[in-house]
Amino acid sequence: MKGFVIKTLINAAAIWVAAWIVTGITLTGDDWQHKTLTVLAVALVFGVVNWLIKPVVQLFSLPLFILTLGLFTFVVNALMLWLTSWASDKLDLDFHVEGFWSALLGALIVSLVSWGLSLALDED
Repeated sequence: MKGFVIKTLINAAAIWVAAWIVTGITLTGDDWQHKTLTVLAVALVFGVVNWLIKPVVQLFSLPLFILTLGLFTFVVNALMLWLTSWASDKLDLDFHVEGFWSALLGALIVSLVSWGLSLALDED
């Protein structure tokens, strides 16, 4: 349970950084408390999307992973962030990713920030 909470908080921080840096990713809200709750909810949605859908997409795109020597991972991560944006719109969360290129850059930032925070906040 502790690992799940830490991973969700790391994803929330990474999504917030991506929304801050990438112009095509918007995280709107009246005040910082609303934005904090929104980004935590989006991090939960992102975790569910990555847990349920990402393995299936990776399985079906295995030849592309092999052909591109793993670089297709960035495209899959962008699609997962874009799908998170779609699910957030359906759940009336104030998070939106505008277009594929914003999703690709945002997914790269989310990956780097979450990797760095995971190293800094070792779960042991």
